[in-house]
Amino acid sequence: MRQARILRGFSQREVGVRMGLDKDTASARISRYESESMTVSLEALFELAQAFDVPPAYLLATTPAMADAILALGVQSEAQQVKLSQVIEGLTALPPGTRKQAIARLFADLRPESISSLD
Repeated sequence: MRQARILRGFSQREVGVRMGLDKDTASARISRYESESMTVSLEALFELAQAFDVPPAYLLATTPAMADAILALGVQSEAQQVKLSQVIEGLTALPPGTRKQAIARLFADLRPESISSLD
């Protein structure tokens, strides 16, 4: 949650207000969520996702890399999400050495001019 707030440049108070919380208690509530001293209800999770303009799954990600992947997928069309999901599944099914080589080839091919042609 903190990563999402920082990514968007919001204060804790601003996030709370965007969720519909009272401005006097908003900062404290978000602080408790971020410190995990208060659990987030499912309803609040969806309100937070809307406040941050991110998919709810982003807020549930267990690592920053997973959160980044969810954000990257979230801005794609549904058809592109399916294709990218299939690529990830295919890569994970490869033996580790082969997977490492395939990923290295992908990164080698991802020059700025080739990235724009992926659409």
